[in-house]
Amino acid sequence: MTVTHLAIVMPAYNEAEGIRGFIDEIRDHVAPLAERVSFFIADDRSTDETTHVFDDTSDVEVQTQPANRGHGPTALAAYRLGLASDADLIVHVDGDGQFLGTDFVRVIRAIESTSADVVHGVRGGRTDPWYRQALTACVGLLIAAASGRRIPDVNTPLRAYRPAALRALVDAVPADASVPHVHFSLAEARADFIVRYVSVTSIPRRGESQSGTMWGRAASLRLPPKRLRQFAIAALRETWTQSLRPSAPLRSVRRPVPVD
Repeated sequence: MTVTHLAIVMPAYNEAEGIRGFIDEIRDHVAPLAERVSFFIADDRSTDETTHVFDDTSDVEVQTQPANRGHGPTALAAYRLGLASDADLIVHVDGDGQFLGTDFVRVIRAIESTSADVVHGVRGGRTDPWYRQALTACVGLLIAAASGRRIPDVNTPLRAYRPAALRALVDAVPADASVPHVHFSLAEARADFIVRYVSVTSIPRRGESQSGTMWGRAASLRLPPKRLRQFAIAALRETWTQSLRPSAPLRSVRRPVPVD
């Protein structure tokens, strides 16, 4: 089935080295699947040339955020750009390019060939530092206990959504949420969204710098950076407040009734 309008949305921060090649690769693979493909980048006030990489590209819109707020709020801003475009399918991915173009085809075909509300790309062969993988695993166990079922790769950034399902989630999550995908995954499980999972390959971030800029640099490979440790503590508090406690607002999310 061909999609009428496919929106690829991504948050980005200091990704000038690799983001154009990443988008070119995505475009090459998904173009046959849609009549129209648009790219929307929410830039978290990059200090490099990320905002100007696509000045000569007609199908890429870059929106610079009012302030540097971190990955979560910028991801939500990217989702809102996709929803505002009236696309009939929205795919989210981080701007660091840690996925292959071929896997976008598999994710899109998975949602279009089923009645799924969302498809998660479940990462295999992750090259992230051990502490980031351990954090993801711990969060996954917490969410499984709260939702009553295991959710593979609870925080994966590669997701394809039907607009109605996405809007229900985006409208429920605070705009400054630091871990929106964790909230999304838990709400999807509780509200009986139809979720499909597709195995995808995780690769190192694109560009010359393989360490990224989001968490700062660790003084030793044995310990996570201080910024990540602080983030993890704040994220756990947020998850409890917004999603886990008995009166958490995200407990009220309901799956939209499909329109025939």
